[in-house]
Amino acid sequence: MDQCLEMDRLILRRWREADRDAFAEMNADPRVMRFFPACLTRAESDATVDRIQKHFDVHGFGFFAAELRETGEFAGVIGVAHVNFDAFFTPSVEIGWRLGTAYWNRGLATEGARACLELAFDTLGLAQVVSFTTHGNLPSRRVMEKLGMRYAGDFEHPKIPEGHPLRPHVLYRIGSSAR
Repeated sequence: MDQCLEMDRLILRRWREADRDAFAEMNADPRVMRFFPACLTRAESDATVDRIQKHFDVHGFGFFAAELRETGEFAGVIGVAHVNFDAFFTPSVEIGWRLGTAYWNRGLATEGARACLELAFDTLGLAQVVSFTTHGNLPSRRVMEKLGMRYAGDFEHPKIPEGHPLRPHVLYRIGSSAR
């Protein structure tokens, strides 16, 4: 499945080599990464793109490069992917987003995520999708709630070191029948 999702303001598509520079710049921005343990180096950012591409190759879906429809600018990443750690809610597929600061507060994450939920439920036939973030990430939690996702509990993110202030996470869920 090599789909491209088109909305009024966004195009979600497979990654291009040219996206790597803008993605690395975004991942090096402390404002963008404030709810992550650290900013990413260029090598870490490129490795993330490589993992995203591999997920697409193996599963036929993943985290898309998000571009503004009108200008073609790279805005960030929005998509669905298998959760890559063990927790009480896995195995599962998560929905997520990360946008550059120039694209915040414009409803783009919600617009793109809605299209990804349609993909997850209508095309992939998933029964449920999850999302998670740190407790304090109110902007992402608001997007989850706008999507109709419901709070489903707390957990300690196993990929964040014990004692780190960002390790406690909240889990949200939505079922295909809840849309």
